[in-house]
Amino acid sequence: MKAAEAALLVVDDNDDNRYTLTRRLKREGYENISTANDGRQALEQLQLKKFDLVMLDVMMPELNGYEVLERMKADPVLRDIPVIMITAVEDQESVVRCIKLGAEDHLPKPFDATLLAARVSASLEKKRLRDELHELNRTLEARVREQLSQIDRLGLLKRFFSPQIAKSIVETGGEEMLKTHRREVVVVFLDMRGFTAFTDKVEPEEVMEVLSEYHNAMGPLIFAEGGTLDRFTGDGMMIYFNDPIKMEFPMANAVRMSLAMQRDFAPLRAAWQKRGFELDLGIGIAQGYATLGAIGFEGRWDYTCIGSVTNHAARLCGEAKGGQILTNHKTFVRIESQVRAEPLGEMSFKGVAEPVPVVNITGMMT
Repeated sequence: MKAAEAALLVVDDNDDNRYTLTRRLKREGYENISTANDGRQALEQLQLKKFDLVMLDVMMPELNGYEVLERMKADPVLRDIPVIMITAVEDQESVVRCIKLGAEDHLPKPFDATLLAARVSASLEKKRLRDELHELNRTLEARVREQLSQIDRLGLLKRFFSPQIAKSIVETGGEEMLKTHRREVVVVFLDMRGFTAFTDKVEPEEVMEVLSEYHNAMGPLIFAEGGTLDRFTGDGMMIYFNDPIKMEFPMANAVRMSLAMQRDFAPLRAAWQKRGFELDLGIGIAQGYATLGAIGFEGRWDYTCIGSVTNHAARLCGEAKGGQILTNHKTFVRIESQVRAEPLGEMSFKGVAEPVPVVNITGMMT
């Protein structure tokens, strides 16, 4: 801290001592100097102005230097201001008491110019370093609070999005992306064939075990392709692509995920068959516009996709046999040059006036 920038308070009930000390401080370049005639006046000035250093005489009437120092150290606002106590040259007992009470240093009378300059400069330098450390701690605390907040938000967002997408939303402050909006998405529905009959004949614990194996196998595949998981409904899942992060070609992501799901479902199916469980996986894919955003109430929010495209994907899933990935012709033309598929003719769906041409996707072109 430069001498001209430091604010000093000289406290002494003796006019000659105040004058002498103030004059010598000014010779050292300290221009911003205030004075107080006694302890009470000093405390009043400390409440009105910010000081970097206090030069405090010990022996004063009514409120002595010890009492002023004790009050300063008990005050959260004043406790960090360094104090140099002005003591009698041979009063070692007073020096020890001052240091125990929290004084930064002491200055004996009569004043020695070299000693005065050294101790004032050292005290101000210590204060500068302490101030920097306090500011660093405040900054660090703020960063820790922000990081904890991000961790909380990241944990919430990971319920719906892949870790990469959730991290991107948090780091970019992208909560705006979660507000209600309209966008073209690819929706994928999947559920297990034979699941209802399976639940009717086995114990609930076995149902939960099968679902756990199923979810653990399918979940990483959703995140691997950047899909957004809307919800679980028992054996059913709804996943969509191109929201909240836009994708270059979301249909390709959806198909790659669906093919990987059928691939990884095969060993589960084989293991369950050995236990007498006849289960298989059907998938439906549709592309179209939907309304997306957070819905719910305070304490319980979900992020969801609403629109006819979700109904179309659900209907296609409902018609898919085990091992099939069905999509309508309108969606298929978006990716037909990249996949192998077999046409299944037209199918009629509830709520759809005209029959819909349906295709079963069997693989990606090499």
